[in-house]
Amino acid sequence: MMIDLVSRSNALGELKNFTFNFGPQHPAAHGVLRLVVEVEGETVVQIDPHIGLLHRATEKLMESKPFNHSIGYMDRLDYVSILPNEHVYVMAIEQLLGLKVPKRAQYIRVMFDEISRILNHLLVLGSTALDMGALTPWFYTFREREILMDCYEAVSGARMHANYYCPGGVLRDLPNRMAQFEESPWRFSSEIKDLNAPRSGSLLDYIQYFTDIFPARCDEYEALLTDNRIWKQRTVGISPIDADRALALGFTGPMLRSTGYMRDLRVDQPYAVYDALDFNIALGKTGDCYDRYLVRVAEMRESNRIIQQCVDWLRRHKGPVVSDHPKVVPPTRERSKMYMEEMIHQFKHFSEGYSVPEGETYAAVEHPKGEMGVYMVSDGANKPYRVKIRAAGFPHLQALNELCRGHMLSDVVVILASMDIVFGEIDR
Repeated sequence: MMIDLVSRSNALGELKNFTFNFGPQHPAAHGVLRLVVEVEGETVVQIDPHIGLLHRATEKLMESKPFNHSIGYMDRLDYVSILPNEHVYVMAIEQLLGLKVPKRAQYIRVMFDEISRILNHLLVLGSTALDMGALTPWFYTFREREILMDCYEAVSGARMHANYYCPGGVLRDLPNRMAQFEESPWRFSSEIKDLNAPRSGSLLDYIQYFTDIFPARCDEYEALLTDNRIWKQRTVGISPIDADRALALGFTGPMLRSTGYMRDLRVDQPYAVYDALDFNIALGKTGDCYDRYLVRVAEMRESNRIIQQCVDWLRRHKGPVVSDHPKVVPPTRERSKMYMEEMIHQFKHFSEGYSVPEGETYAAVEHPKGEMGVYMVSDGANKPYRVKIRAAGFPHLQALNELCRGHMLSDVVVILASMDIVFGEIDR
């Protein structure tokens, strides 16, 4: 028998590791990510991420345009969490200008930052399950995402690239009326009536409706996944990492908090009105894929609490939603049509922008993926001298080789999904 085995091994020749491409066309690559994967059998030996296929020179483009022309570029970085991207950019400009933001605008920003956090985590939850072959959670999570995308559309007119935040506040106040579904040959009238029922009031009423139903929807997600045997087999103990190593690799956000390390800019470096709100920070223990999932579900529940507090405050307090700085804020539509000087001001504002005093600053927010930062240098001109963006997901991607090594090839998809990678901000 021994002789037979030896001869068979010689007939096969020397076994070698197999190297192949995962992506950039693979649907589970979460964008245009190319992974050069080396495997021994089905065990990962090494992974080399190749990035840059979505590079658009965003930072250099921002250095060539007036400050107020580049807010839309931030929308196109992490296109899943749009408004937190805008928040960090306008915060950097406000710090250089010494601009004070009205309290109502700060509450609106926080409310939409947390709406964006829920939107982001819902997509992660649904796509991770989909990558594993579970289709139902994808439909469940997109059911709630549609409600929140309607909130984006109500304030900005766009479902994705909102361009709603501006230096000094937000572009406009919250609408008093929500758009209604119209009669359609593809829907029953009773269905249209049910769809319009929560839209009968203002945007705040619509958001209040969402916060009332969302905890039960989170229970549905957890009923599907948290104790699901297949889900736990695919996530528990997969790519664990300890807090010290996560810190050394530059992890932030849910990736870091899943290790049990407490780090959240909303608490550690409070901005806007987070210091006036009551919420808890979710922490994990082992830093594996399962803990990352649990942290994100807990964060959605806490974001819902924050949104409820913002809605209550905004109902009670009226006021301006943008600064009255004459150079930074354009004149109203009415005044620009009545006065020649205001019309010239509006034209120059949107064509030339405004000059920002010399200086440098770093602004950061607790983005749904981690710490999102903008380092900005001004030389006193109407466009930044230097802009450097700290993408929240970039440090996580550099750890992919370390997190995947020794795991099965099928685990690579789950690990990548748990990292919540969006290539708009990775490649920039």
